Amino acid sequence: MAVSLKPLNEQVVVITGASSGIGLCTAMTAAKRGAKLVLASRSEQTLNEICQKIRAEGGVAVSVACDVAKRADCQAAADAAVGQFGRIDTWINNAGVSIYGRLDEVSEEDSRRLFDTNFWGVVNGSLVALPYLKINGGALINLGSEVSEAVVPLLGMYSASKHAVKGFTDALRIEIERLDKAPVSITLIQPTAVDTPFDEHGKNYMSKEPDLPTPMIDPQDVADAILDAAEKPTRDVKVGMMSKVNTFVAKNLPSVGERMAAKQVKNLQRSEPPKDPEGILHIPSESGQIHGNHPDA
Repeated sequence: MAVSLKPLNEQVVVITGASSGIGLCTAMTAAKRGAKLVLASRSEQTLNEICQKIRAEGGVAVSVACDVAKRADCQAAADAAVGQFGRIDTWINNAGVSIYGRLDEVSEEDSRRLFDTNFWGVVNGSLVALPYLKINGGALINLGSEVSEAVVPLLGMYSASKHAVKGFTDALRIEIERLDKAPVSITLIQPTAVDTPFDEHGKNYMSKEPDLPTPMIDPQDVADAILDAAEKPTRDVKVGMMSKVNTFVAKNLPSVGERMAAKQVKNLQRSEPPKDPEGILHIPSESGQIHGNHPDA
């Protein structure tokens, strides 16, 4: 079945992880383009303030306190969308957390929490959203990464979770689009490093403040790719030149890719000591920031 998606100004859009970074940028952009929004995040206070700002500027948005690791919380976001607006047209699984540290140093508790958010959050959101998207057709958009195919040291568990997101999304696409022939477009977004608070929010096992490698792309580039996929059926999109380069090398020249990745270690650390080693792995951030503290971005 050919999938037909509505213009954004006719859509009801659910975004998880909408209180900062890519999610917040996507929410603000979608609001300006006329979408009705349901914004979900653990950061309840920040979400309320974001929705108030959107409404003050003439947009339509409601907030739902949501830990995507809990299926019931994702269902609550769906219930809010259907209760307020009668349907869901696009569901964006964006929520994610990170851990900086060697794999043999990171605790099992922290690793499992990361997977609960990054992988199971995508599973929960997808399986909650699909029955609604199938009714009138719609888009399911999952946030992967260039490390859905490549890897980077000191972000090993994050890389593993994004590999898992790709595997789940690819298998789900075959079942929904090709076997069921349902009117749903399933997209994987794979950005390179993005100028967001990703590193500042990460749980940090290192002796130095974490960083992101340059060149970083602007969150707006990712938001635009996401919202394009909400209007035009898209299988996957690699955002940023380095995402295309790194995924190509990882697939076709794996030994070269490993040597390139090893050289990134110094680019993942700043010179100063850690500021907030706990990050937001286990707690909401409430930062409400799109961009990170990256003077060189």
